[in-house]
Amino acid sequence: MAIPTIVFQGRKKPRDLSRGFSMVDLRREFENPGSALKTVALRRSRGVYKRDRRPSEPTVVDSRGRMVRAVGMAQTFLSPTQVGELVALYQAGATLVELGKRFSVHRRTVAAHLIRRSVPIRGRGLEESRLAEAVELCAGGLTLMEVGLRFGVSQQAVRQALDAEGVTIRPGGRRAGVSA
Repeated sequence: MAIPTIVFQGRKKPRDLSRGFSMVDLRREFENPGSALKTVALRRSRGVYKRDRRPSEPTVVDSRGRMVRAVGMAQTFLSPTQVGELVALYQAGATLVELGKRFSVHRRTVAAHLIRRSVPIRGRGLEESRLAEAVELCAGGLTLMEVGLRFGVSQQAVRQALDAEGVTIRPGGRRAGVSA
């Protein structure tokens, strides 16, 4: 009777099957491939390496130049009249976010159009019309964070506005009379 062998990590060892052992290939179970190998295997299984990367049809070109085949996100181009309207609305008091929603563009795109037209961007600080109310709220015991939440600005914006007004800001830490 021939002695069966068990393949273990590429080596063959004679084993006696009468003791309950069976022939097993353990290489796959104990293999620990790195991330690069996993990436290559995944790409190969998807057929990436079987295809030619060059497109079969020629690139599309029109009077504006070469056109993009696929854009990850739809692009909205504004006409000069739309940009003019955007600038007028911003100068009338609209915010970047409001204009972005109205013209279906990102707020950073709105800012870029304004910068190209040399329009200064307003800061998102505390409005001067609400400054007196913010001073009263702080004097009444509210924290900078609570005042900022009430007006929709950060606590740092409240701090800068109050500091510019010359208001003394309480030191941080626990407030007097607040128990844990």
